[in-house]
Amino acid sequence: MALLSGGALFSGGVLAHHGWGSYDSNTVLTLDGTVAEIDPNNPHGELKLKTADKLWIVTLSPPSRMAARGKPLSEIKVGDKVVAVGYPSRSRPDEMRAERVTHNGFTVELR
Repeated sequence: MALLSGGALFSGGVLAHHGWGSYDSNTVLTLDGTVAEIDPNNPHGELKLKTADKLWIVTLSPPSRMAARGKPLSEIKVGDKVVAVGYPSRSRPDEMRAERVTHNGFTVELR
C-alpha cells in the first residue's frame, strides 16, 4: 500500500508539473517590464516582471534549454528590461507561461 501511495503522489506531481492546460493558449499576452526577481531553479526558471500595472510571475523553460538556445538565464539580471510573450494562467491572474523572451535585443524561443 505504501508503494502504491508513493506512486500516486509521484504521478500527481508529474501531472501538476506538466499541466500546460492550465494556461489559456487562445490568449496571447505581451508583457514589457523590468525584472524584479529571478528564480533559475529547475524544472522551470521563473521571472517576476514588473509592468506598468502589476507584478507578473513569468514561467520560463528549463534553464538548460534557454542556455542551449543562446540566452542563459544567468545573463538576465534584476533591473533589466524584458519583453515576454506567452499565455496567461487560467487560475492565477498574475501568472503567464512564456513562449519567447526578448532581452538586450535577443529573442529566445522557449518551447
